[in-house]
Amino acid sequence: MQIEISTDNHIKGSAKLDQVVTELTIHGLKRFSSHITRVEVHLADENGSRTTPDDKRCTMEARLEGRKPTVATAHADTVEAAVRSAAVKLGRVLESELGRLDARR
Repeated sequence: MQIEISTDNHIKGSAKLDQVVTELTIHGLKRFSSHITRVEVHLADENGSRTTPDDKRCTMEARLEGRKPTVATAHADTVEAAVRSAAVKLGRVLESELGRLDARR
């Protein structure tokens, strides 16, 4: 599973941030790693320099073999919390999608 991370102009990318995001993403989606070819993680601070509740956004897009991308978005006070929440949401969506796919077989 390949993980690509992108940030907007208000979130500074760093090796530490990449490591944390990668670990949280792998941990949240490890059950589906055999089906996922790539995960794109987009991080944004919706209010820039102003600090407001839930202003950090994480959008995760999982690309499954032979299927359209599956997306989940989460908002939180910190980047780490937003990534963790987005991974949980994406895991639920993938479980539902792959469960329906298995039920049809």
